[in-house]
Amino acid sequence: MKKTLCLFFTCISLGAAAQTNVAEKLVPYVNPIIGTQRMGHVYPGATVPFGMVQLSPETDTPSYELNGKYNPDVYKYCAGYQYDDKTIVGFSHTHFSGTGHSDLGDFLIMPTVGALKLNPGTADKPGSGYRSAFSHKNEVSQANYYKVKLDESNILAEMTTSARVGFHQYTFPKSDQSHIILDLMAGIYNYPDKNVWTYLRVVNDSTVVGFRQTNGWARTRSLYFAMSFSKAFFQHGYKKYDQREVYGGFWGKFNRVKNFPEIAGKQIRAYFDFKTEEGEKIKIKFALSPVSMAGALNNMQTEIPGWDFEKVKADGQQLWEAELHKIEIAGNKEIKENFYTAMYHAMINPTVYMDADGQYKGLDQNVHKAEGFTNYTTFSLWDTYRALHPLFNIIEPKRNADMVQSMLAHFDQSPEHMLPIWSNSGNENWCMSGYHSVAVLADAVVKGNVNFDANKALDACVATAKHRDYEGIGDYMDKGYIPDEKSGVSVSSTLEYAFDDWAIAQMAKKLNRMDVYNEFIKRSENYKNVYDKAAGFMRPRLADGSFRQKFDPLSTINEGFIEGNSWNYTLFAPQDPKGLIALMGGNKRFVGYLDSLFTMNLPDKYFAETEDITRDGIIGNYVHGNEPSHHVAYLYNWTDKPWKTQERIRMILPRMYKPTPDGLGGNDDTGQMSAWYIFSTLGFYPVAPGSDQYSIGSPAVNGGVINLDNGKKFTINVKNQGAKNVYVQKITLNGKPLDGLFISHADIMNGGEITYYMSSKHK
Repeated sequence: MKKTLCLFFTCISLGAAAQTNVAEKLVPYVNPIIGTQRMGHVYPGATVPFGMVQLSPETDTPSYELNGKYNPDVYKYCAGYQYDDKTIVGFSHTHFSGTGHSDLGDFLIMPTVGALKLNPGTADKPGSGYRSAFSHKNEVSQANYYKVKLDESNILAEMTTSARVGFHQYTFPKSDQSHIILDLMAGIYNYPDKNVWTYLRVVNDSTVVGFRQTNGWARTRSLYFAMSFSKAFFQHGYKKYDQREVYGGFWGKFNRVKNFPEIAGKQIRAYFDFKTEEGEKIKIKFALSPVSMAGALNNMQTEIPGWDFEKVKADGQQLWEAELHKIEIAGNKEIKENFYTAMYHAMINPTVYMDADGQYKGLDQNVHKAEGFTNYTTFSLWDTYRALHPLFNIIEPKRNADMVQSMLAHFDQSPEHMLPIWSNSGNENWCMSGYHSVAVLADAVVKGNVNFDANKALDACVATAKHRDYEGIGDYMDKGYIPDEKSGVSVSSTLEYAFDDWAIAQMAKKLNRMDVYNEFIKRSENYKNVYDKAAGFMRPRLADGSFRQKFDPLSTINEGFIEGNSWNYTLFAPQDPKGLIALMGGNKRFVGYLDSLFTMNLPDKYFAETEDITRDGIIGNYVHGNEPSHHVAYLYNWTDKPWKTQERIRMILPRMYKPTPDGLGGNDDTGQMSAWYIFSTLGFYPVAPGSDQYSIGSPAVNGGVINLDNGKKFTINVKNQGAKNVYVQKITLNGKPLDGLFISHADIMNGGEITYYMSSKHK
């Protein structure tokens, strides 16, 4: 009887807590400033979930080259903003979130007063140009809202967005010389000759349209815009910085620097002049389109037909509320701020890439229409296949299935007939290694999240994995590994291909395509071919079958690996932990190897190898800031010391994630770092995407509820939670003891309840 009453009151308590959490506003816990300092490479500006517009300040736009050489400062500005900077150059409309490479930074706008200055000036002398000093005391960053006071002009800048439109609101002082500058030259990672062409046409005294064509990280990229002012400008003009002066359609016969009807060139800055009263607000709607200027105008009219800034802000924040409420947690303010900022960062990318009418420019540079799905871009797949897309299969199943359809459209449009590697804006960037889109497709199929032709998807995976001309695949197929002579990342590519092959095999098995399964499950064991038993490491192997003699397992330079060293990559076989343990000499030796990864002291000389390597994101020799290690702490679950997984996870969480500007231990990588945090904080993790199993960790919340799209709830209870109580004594699933250290995708999606019983002592 007492047990029954206890269960009854427990259910009442959980229900009441859930109702309370639903009513709680979660947007206030989002702090986009987290990660803007040092290596996080996220931006503090405004965007809606998965929005095409990311409207954010640039604190600098350094040139790609300095004195004819690569400028190392460029790496700091992958998101355009660094917290330690004291000036703002302007506000642009496109950004990557958390990448280690970049592009974008399109269409920079800056309001000014006084004498017109069309150069940006320098950080040490902001008054020498249009940039302005600012203070974090006068800065507000929220989900879909950014505000800052520009000290040089005493202008209050505010911005919010819809999916395809950036909405600016500038509060001016009284002045007869108020200007809004549109810089068509500015950009992030400004390669020499990145701007191929820009065009600007004045429709009337409050509307302009145009486009920008760039050849940057994305080789062939066109972006169109429509810009509308809430107040008519009384004059406008431009300055052209092209070496060869070209007057738009006039070809030099007219000299209309002021009040021009149109202008074109590679390097242009335009301005629009106003007379303002004290406290007068000038608003700007800036719509983007991947297709046309007409598409941009239609996007503007469709999404923000009026001028109610507060309504657009509120509507966007309500979209964030809906997304954030997909997981409701119990915990203190610090935990919630970390968690919901991670949720926010996880739902910025991939981004919508189509007009309101469904049209978009494809990989073949033709205009296509997305029929029955939303087309997405910004696929940083080397990062995001690991945890971000598995997270979407739980909380964003429709979006993830649409992302798969977007990848299949990419395949159809690809002249190479390959799935995306790292794609953006109708371009394939070919960045990083592996063919990890196959893992995203396999994970969706294995978990039953399919609104696409699964067999066609499998065929696309097979075609991609058999593209003999691509980055060593031919040698990999013939020899079972990529020879050291053929590739500078021969070992990591071999390991990543083997994992992707395993994912293809799981997909084929699900679809009963056993011929494909048998072929690719055999290929998935190729990871063993680059393991040197004598050395105890994965190691570059020559074409004649021998291992390279000179070899440093701690170095990241010229040792056959990408963004990692051999010590880390030796643990990269998430598809076969048992096989890896046997390969490395058994349980005892494997545990010792894992322990050493976290406890060793990596010598300083390895941090001096390149300007990008710092101690950010590193614990011992465990590199949390680089994704190949993200599954590593969970590998203890395949040994006789699974409690060490729990210990390591709870050690990593507070060291790599903090509610501070420098609170991300490495690039967020379009949400992968944040997705790791979300899973690990809840107590489980997808070690091998393409499997329906999640590995148990150690929950860091007091409890939570995953609100599923199917209307069901998966409730997470944590008993005896505490900073020292990191060890799991037992787990029950739907009231029954959990047998083992894994839960299935069906366990979550069917709804139910998991309860962790925590202790300060391991079993």
